Formats: sequence, structure tokens, C-alpha cells
Amino acid sequence: MPHLWGRLSSINVRKVVLCAQVLGLELPRTDAGLSHGVVDTPEYRARNPNGLVPLLVDGDFSLWESNTIVRYLCARYGAAPTLAAASGSLPPEGAPGAAALQLYPSDLRQRFNAERWMDWQQTTLNRAGSPAFVQWIRTPVEQRNAQLIAQSVAATEPLFAMLDAHLAQNAFMAGDELTMADIPMACEVHRWWGLPQARPAWPNLERWYARWLNLPASRGVLDLPLS
Repeated sequence: MPHLWGRLSSINVRKVVLCAQVLGLELPRTDAGLSHGVVDTPEYRARNPNGLVPLLVDGDFSLWESNTIVRYLCARYGAAPTLAAASGSLPPEGAPGAAALQLYPSDLRQRFNAERWMDWQQTTLNRAGSPAFVQWIRTPVEQRNAQLIAQSVAATEPLFAMLDAHLAQNAFMAGDELTMADIPMACEVHRWWGLPQARPAWPNLERWYARWLNLPASRGVLDLPLS
């Protein structure tokens, strides 16, 4: 049984926990990082020399980088018989893929379509939104930099508008079915939605995210306050 190291206040840890819950996978987790420590111990650094979270340990195999861990879990457990049941109403009964969701697509083009969006989340959307998150949530009120927040908002809102346009033509990130690409994106939306600031209306993105919030597997992840 794999074991996860990392605190749920980390968006990157939330991705892995959400993935496991959608898969119906019991994934033991140990808090690590920030006030929990652990990450600077020699034992941890031997498995993850970056000293960051998350870290997945599966027997004698260690894996770091959150989106890579999501890919690994989806590839290894994506055909588990609990997957369809865990998916709840996403997609609805009778929709394509409702009987046998494959989070790690077997079709090569669909797989790399999903890979593309996962890379974009990590390298583009996350980087744009992180400064506003850090200022609103991790910075004391008297030390907040309004200019950094404004710059982050200006960089992030066009990206969410791009996502909204994409989801106007697609039910999910990689087409008609839920895939691994939807998992990190849901955690990114959760983080942005949780900031105490106004945002434009993005009806297609809101529709997609509302389906996530109705999914039982999202409990304990997408309903958590930011910290």
C-alpha cells in the first residue's frame, strides 16, 4: 500500500489526496512540511532531495512531484473496479465513460491532451495565481502587498477565461470523460475560489467545478478552507 507524506494545506498534496479518493484508494498520509517538519530529516531527504511535499512511498519506490504522482496513481489504479462507483455523478449515468472511467487514458492522443493540461496547470496557472494566494492567506494583514495581489490577479484572470472557453467546448479537460487532467485543475480552482476577492463570471468553469463539489470523493479536499 502506498504511503503519502505531506500536509493538506498544500495544493500539491491535495491533488494526490483527491486523486486517491476518486480512485477509491485508501492512501495513508503523514503530515509533513512547514510546522510539521519531517522534510529536512536525512530519511526524508534520501527519498526526496528537494525537501518538499508531497512524497509518495510505494514499497521500495519513492516518487515526488505532485502531478507525476497523480499520473502514477491513475496509471496503476485507474482501472480499479471501485472507480465507477467513486465517480458518483461525474459523469452522469448514461454519459460516455460512465461505466468504466479511465483516469489514465489508453488512447495516446487523449493521454497527451491530459498531460498537456497538467503541465499547463503547474507551469502557467499555478505560477500566476500563487502570489495572490501567498499574500491573502500566508502573509499577515499588515505586511500584505496590494500590488503583488493585483499583478497576480491580472495574470490569472485571463488564464481562467481561457479555461472557461475550453470548457464551453469540452465536458472535461481532455474531452468527454473525466481524466487525470481534471484533478490538479480542480485543486487550482479550489485555491483561487477560496481567496477573499471578487472574480468575473466564468459560467462553463463554474459548471465544471460544481460537478466536482457534488462528487463525494471531493469531501475533505475541495471543501477545506485555505491555510
